Amino acid sequence: MGGQVSTADVHVVVVGGGFGGIAAALRLQSRGLAFTLIDLRDSFHHNVAALRASLQPGFAKRTFIPYANTFGDSFVQGRVERIDTGRQAVVLEGGREIQFTHLILCTGTDGTFPGRFNTVASHQSAVQSYEDFVGQVQAADSVLVIGGGSTGVEMAAEIRTEYPDKKVVLVHSRMQLADPDLLPIVRYQAKEVLLEKGVEVLLGHKVSNLSELKLNATTKNMEVVTDKGERIKTDLIFCCTGLRVNSSAYKSSFSDHMTNSGALKVNEHLQVEGFSNVFAIGDCNNVNEAKTAYNAELHAGIAVGNIANSVNGKRLTAYRTGNVTMLLAMGRDDGVGQVNGFQLPRCLVALLKSRDLLLWKSWREMKQKQPTP
Repeated sequence: MGGQVSTADVHVVVVGGGFGGIAAALRLQSRGLAFTLIDLRDSFHHNVAALRASLQPGFAKRTFIPYANTFGDSFVQGRVERIDTGRQAVVLEGGREIQFTHLILCTGTDGTFPGRFNTVASHQSAVQSYEDFVGQVQAADSVLVIGGGSTGVEMAAEIRTEYPDKKVVLVHSRMQLADPDLLPIVRYQAKEVLLEKGVEVLLGHKVSNLSELKLNATTKNMEVVTDKGERIKTDLIFCCTGLRVNSSAYKSSFSDHMTNSGALKVNEHLQVEGFSNVFAIGDCNNVNEAKTAYNAELHAGIAVGNIANSVNGKRLTAYRTGNVTMLLAMGRDDGVGQVNGFQLPRCLVALLKSRDLLLWKSWREMKQKQPTP
């Protein structure tokens, strides 16, 4: 579906203003193509820095960047209810419709706060949510992190870095930490860093009474029980598991083109199967690779380039997965990771990512000035 149009008639709607959506909007802007970016919030959330924002007072204001200051009237705040593929319109909550010639879906993943913040919010209220949470952390003497994937590993390290006197325990159901796509040596290094920082690591245990526990709120001496019979007393619990594809905006319209996880099935050009003018990028497509901000930005370049190519009658570009690039910030002074499949020294990861969490990059790309710490 979707025929060829002239450049003057193009109007691209980008649904989702995460890393992929921002990258797509910036590329459309630079090419002079008309577009509308839609997001729940009025500000881009640099969620790579969300964990530190939940621990360090005053940090959160650096992690939200107003969309309108960069994109002006090309930004619309709202919740997408559905996509009308026949009429080529995005329907927002409240009934407003935005027509498109091309559509880029980049709705990302949803998960628990503070790692994710996928709610309707103003810049001020979003920042305040994190500032309020800092108080919860400061009131706790001990913290339990459930889940030892990349987010859990980073969170446990961040807490011990910012609050070295707090007891931190990480419980993970598997025997290896961090993302399975990382090199084994990098995953082992992640465990080394945690142990060096004083994190107690409990592997091969699953929390069995999770549904009974209060998350993200300090409650003294909560008892956590694992399936192996281990009992842990803690004041504050972070759950860093359960990320899921955020398909709410498109599931009613593309149910026949989704995987069981909710991801959209795309071809090598990142077009949703059956639609020549609909693209899915980042976490919400079924490309078999690590789901990172870095890869979402690569997808954005391919999608926008292919929109331009289709309008100009040129051959479309195929997206090819490469070796894994992933950096884990483990506190502001340490980190582990790899670039194009090659392990990096910990000190280099700390320099490249951990110190500033790449905030400088997002503020520069959105042509705005970062607030002072």
